[in-house]
Order: sequence, then structure tokens, then C-alpha cells
Amino acid sequence: MFDPKSLDDIANRLAGAIPPGLSSLKDDLEKSFHAILQGALSKLDLVTREEFEVQKLVLAKTRSKLEDLEKRVAEMEQQQISKEDM
Repeated sequence: MFDPKSLDDIANRLAGAIPPGLSSLKDDLEKSFHAILQGALSKLDLVTREEFEVQKLVLAKTRSKLEDLEKRVAEMEQQQISKEDM
């Protein structure tokens, strides 16, 4: 999931960008920003870095197996063509 500390930092930065004349609203806006960000992020289908890395390894292994199978099929096709030419 998303790091709550990072979420707080983003909300704080957004609130910090509020013009000085509206500083009385800063705390309320920061809470609103935080709630909006948290709501938006919770709707996303996010995975942890660990889950991502595991899937990346699975994909690399699958890609390697696929390449090996493609080579074997190409060799078999070539053998079949050679037999037909005889």
C-alpha cells in the first residue's frame, strides 16, 4: 500500500501552497487534501514493491521459457522441412 507518511507529506505540501491570505483555512484544507488523496489512492489497484518484484521475476522466467520453446519449435519446423525435401 501507499506509505501514510508520504501521503501526509503530499497533503502538507499542497496545504503549504495555499496563499497567505487563506492561511486560516490551511489545517482544514490539509485534512481535505489528505482525505481526497487517500480516497483516490484506495481506489487504485496498487501492489507492494515486494509483490511487484516477485511478479517481475515470474515474468522474466516465463519469458525465458517462451524463448526456449520458440527455438525448439523453430528447430522442429526446420527438421520437418528438411525431411520433406528428401
